[in-house]
Amino acid sequence: MHSKLNLYGRTAAAWLCALLLFFPIFWLALMAFKTEGQAITTPPLLFFTPTLDSFSEVLARDNYFGYAFNSLFTSVVSTAIGLLIAIPAAYSMAFFPTGGTIGLLKFMLSSRYMPGVGALMPIYICYQYFGLLDTRIGLTIMFMLMNLPIMIWLLYTSMKELPREILEASRMDGASVWEEFRYVVLPLSVGGIASTALVCMVWAWNESFWSLNLGASNAGTLAWLIASYSSPEGLFWAKLSAASLMAIAPIMALGWFCQKQLVQGMTFGAVK
Repeated sequence: MHSKLNLYGRTAAAWLCALLLFFPIFWLALMAFKTEGQAITTPPLLFFTPTLDSFSEVLARDNYFGYAFNSLFTSVVSTAIGLLIAIPAAYSMAFFPTGGTIGLLKFMLSSRYMPGVGALMPIYICYQYFGLLDTRIGLTIMFMLMNLPIMIWLLYTSMKELPREILEASRMDGASVWEEFRYVVLPLSVGGIASTALVCMVWAWNESFWSLNLGASNAGTLAWLIASYSSPEGLFWAKLSAASLMAIAPIMALGWFCQKQLVQGMTFGAVK
């Protein structure tokens, strides 16, 4: 009886946490289907006639698909380029470590969590000098560099868990380092690579700090579009909610269908 009460209590607590986390999404969706007048009504309207005017205005006037393409381009291409660098780096660190490997990994991880504002000025000046401000290439490079330490860490942890016996067997059969990497390590690491790619693509899609500071109307992502609804006259809550809902909907759908891979990618190395 006591164990059942504990189970029911944990289940109720889990549902409560889930509802609390989902409530902002629910309220955002509610606001998106209101008019601007209904959105600022006090107290808030819970029952109203839904309208698609805000969605229509965002699509018609604000080049939503252009910003969405920028988000898709920068997140996908930055992840792909990052994997081309991170996979061989993680392989070398996992199977040919040196005395400084762990220290290097810790340094890379610490650099990922450095406040972006601390590096904004030198990066902005470099981007201005090389003509990378407000360009897709510039944002792609920034997103790739931002996620590269996490990519290497996740792939390193994934490859460290591969059975050493399989690698030793391939070496005994005369496989070279390249053949071992291509025909043994890569096929066995597909799950880890896919999970890492999904996690980093989501982070790049959601990135706002560098999008707002290094992008503008030409290469701005959906984060830049959403920020544009803040003006000296105030916030356009209905259009802001509609744009936000359309920005998070694709990534929420991706997370729903790939939740197993995302959880796996974020928990590599947590349990041995």
